[in-house]
Amino acid sequence: MAATQSCIKSNGIELLVAYHQNPTIELRNKLVKLHTGLVRKIAHQFSHQCTEPYEDLEQIGYFGLIRAIERFNPKQGYAFSSFAVPYIRGEIMHFLRDRASLIKIPRRWQEIYNQSQKVRKELTLSLGRCPTDAELAGYLQVSIEEWHDSNLAAQNRMALSLDTTVVQHVDCPITLGEVLPDIQSTTLQQQAEDREQLQGAMSQLEEKTRTAVEFVFLKELSRKEAAKRIGISPMTVTRYLQRGKEQLEALLQPQMMQTGA
Repeated sequence: MAATQSCIKSNGIELLVAYHQNPTIELRNKLVKLHTGLVRKIAHQFSHQCTEPYEDLEQIGYFGLIRAIERFNPKQGYAFSSFAVPYIRGEIMHFLRDRASLIKIPRRWQEIYNQSQKVRKELTLSLGRCPTDAELAGYLQVSIEEWHDSNLAAQNRMALSLDTTVVQHVDCPITLGEVLPDIQSTTLQQQAEDREQLQGAMSQLEEKTRTAVEFVFLKELSRKEAAKRIGISPMTVTRYLQRGKEQLEALLQPQMMQTGA
């Protein structure tokens, strides 16, 4: 079994190298056939979280796989499967966004998030600034971990600005939509693992930088609206956004390289 898998992997690498040197439809089709299992696995995960038929999700997933094949550079040294997953997921997420299909999240998380919107406004007025995550969690009487879970899950089901580039490879930018986590897992541990890279990167941003990124890229506020909520000038918001984008790129790039190692 191990020998067979090793042979398949070796054949896949050879095909990827050959396609990179001479991108023909025949080689591309062979690569698609070789990685059908990856597409089916991801489509199956999404099929439990939306109303779209599995067959439709699978077909959309193949568009992402083809895009990954066309953009993959074997010389960059990371595994193709790790490179392809964000493209496949991203294509399906774009499809679901366009079809307005909602990803399921636990009812309690939705209630926490809905309540937090009112609490955030009240605390902003009373404190004269945006509340920290710890302050919000304390006011809501939930753990900081559960607040992060409910907040991220609710944001992930919104119509996001998914085309924002956060990782710039040499010839294949990775967008926010392609690195956002899917939330098909049913346990907290599984979900934490699923979104570890993005959540970890976001948590390392300075608070106002993270808030600016969330307001503009996730909640789709204008820079003027974001500036008003944070209590800074629109020009400062622009600086925070640029800083946040650069920091996310620096934080996510090494993690993606390590994933493929």
